[in-house]
Amino acid sequence: MDKIPSFTINHLKLLRGIYVSRKDEVGGETVTTFDIRMKRPNLEPALHNGAIHTIEHLAATYLRNDEEWKDRIVYWGPMGCLTGNYLLMRGDLESKNIVELMKRTFRFVADFEGEIPGATAADCGNHLLHDLPMARFEARKYLEEVLEKITEENLVYPQK
Repeated sequence: MDKIPSFTINHLKLLRGIYVSRKDEVGGETVTTFDIRMKRPNLEPALHNGAIHTIEHLAATYLRNDEEWKDRIVYWGPMGCLTGNYLLMRGDLESKNIVELMKRTFRFVADFEGEIPGATAADCGNHLLHDLPMARFEARKYLEEVLEKITEENLVYPQK
């Protein structure tokens, strides 16, 4: 069985950043999958379940309401390894195209106060698994340490 492309990236060299994970043709249109890597794989603790769940709710809500990009958002969700998120967008895009969008998204999460959207038993399959203080902490850390200082090495996957 062939390895899927995301398993061919050397995770020991992978920095926190925004990467194009893959591009697929769907119905004659390109869908770009972004790897929004918040943690260095295998070198720092992964995101706490409650924090990444809350980030998922807040970021997905923000992205689907962003005036500039909302019509291109297909999906936002956590990686199974809990080191980041996947963002799927309509269009043939590059990492640099969404840096400002990610800054706005993570600023929204870092500054969010109030009731988490969709965090009720009627709206969510695990509504008790949320941690807004840790989501805010992790979002601010990623925003300040990565997004606001982003360089080319945080935008292009490392060579094997």
